[in-house]
Amino acid sequence: MRIDVWSDVVCPWCYIGKRRLEAALAESGDTATVVWHSFQLDPSSTNDDPRDLATRLGEKYGRGREWGLQANAQVTEVAAEDGLEYHLDQAKPVNTVDAHRLLHLALHLAEAGEVPADTQGRLKERLLKAYFTDGLPVGDHATLLELASEAGIPAEKARAVLDGTEYADDVAADQAQAVAYGANGVPFFVIDEKYGVSGAQPVEVFQEALRRANADRKPVTLITAPGATTDGDAACGPDGCPI
Repeated sequence: MRIDVWSDVVCPWCYIGKRRLEAALAESGDTATVVWHSFQLDPSSTNDDPRDLATRLGEKYGRGREWGLQANAQVTEVAAEDGLEYHLDQAKPVNTVDAHRLLHLALHLAEAGEVPADTQGRLKERLLKAYFTDGLPVGDHATLLELASEAGIPAEKARAVLDGTEYADDVAADQAQAVAYGANGVPFFVIDEKYGVSGAQPVEVFQEALRRANADRKPVTLITAPGATTDGDAACGPDGCPI
């Protein structure tokens, strides 16, 4: 089973959705290859914005800083129910394009067999924890290099990506693909290219999506002519074609 996930590393519901997907997979006993795709909630964000997160939220939605503080408190409470520890008062607003470029690097290296297969997933988890729990600036290159190293990415490869523009087109392509799927926000999950789950839905919703995906992957029932066998009549196999 393959699960493609579009999310941002500064999206509080994306971290919650990740945990709920993981819980559904654990409870179902399913194994899946999870591929993380880029989606920037605010590509115009900068790494030097002096405002705290609550102020930014309040101004974005025109409701003031107090509303931003309440919103942060509410999502922090929800996150705690899923075993996550948020410290949004310490969160540092950043531009996430470089974090996403490193996630593409991790995927590329894993596919090439240069790092373990789960490297992208480990980097994704570390970036989320860095932002939501540790209050680290995940747009800062020094911080990103340290996080990439913790996830097992060779420092020289991570540094080369951050010093250039490699994988920027992949980040943009991911964003375009999400829009093509009809995703206006994240997290957005696509299971076996058939079933979509939008948002950090309850674990039960993920379980139902997994159940349906598994049902679609059951072996087909063979229909044969009377008296024929199902083990290769009028068919070619690795050992040749019976005549």
